[in-house]
Amino acid sequence: MGTLQTYRANGHAASGYLAIPEGSRGPGILVIQEWWGLVDHIKSVADRFAAAGFVALAPDFYHGQVTDSPDTAAKLFMALNIDRAAADLRGSADFLLGRPEVAGARVGALGFCMGGQLALYAGMVCSEQIGAVVDFYGIHPNVRIDPARLAVPVLGHFARRDSSVPVAAAEALATSVIAAGGRFDAHFYDADHAFFNDTRPAVFHQESAALAWDRSVAFLRRHLG
Repeated sequence: MGTLQTYRANGHAASGYLAIPEGSRGPGILVIQEWWGLVDHIKSVADRFAAAGFVALAPDFYHGQVTDSPDTAAKLFMALNIDRAAADLRGSADFLLGRPEVAGARVGALGFCMGGQLALYAGMVCSEQIGAVVDFYGIHPNVRIDPARLAVPVLGHFARRDSSVPVAAAEALATSVIAAGGRFDAHFYDADHAFFNDTRPAVFHQESAALAWDRSVAFLRRHLG
């Protein structure tokens, strides 16, 4: 359904996978990768959003690098240039907002693992372009979230059996955002980290993934129109 696109992002070239709903306009959404890179699973999620009526862009934060090796993924994850990532987020949001198929003045940001943390970060640093954030078990030690700057509505999906993002840490994040005047609706699932990724049978949990999907689509439609 989608195509690879190249566009400008704060003075440099960026790229991503763009999926457009057939024959209609719709809200825009950034679909942000896990630490594996812009792999087929993330492209399929963008396609799925397009089938649901969204204009979905999955930016390539590794600029062509993908892997199925946890060791290589960890190195790419830790080598992520946060300033460049912020520029890519802004440029990607601007690119979406400039598309004639995109309805509305702001787009959503949704991501998984590393991408979940980057989606939260987008809500901080791109608040003029981002209207809603969906965080699937977000984590990145170098991407710091300031609850006072996260003013857009957030929907969080977390796993109870997730040692990377413990329940207490997820609850603390939601509580701190709410205490700072923001909105953070957190849901917890009896599943493992990466439970949404249907290409990883060891952790994929169909019931939790389906429920999280339905909640995410409803949330994004409500806040993006």
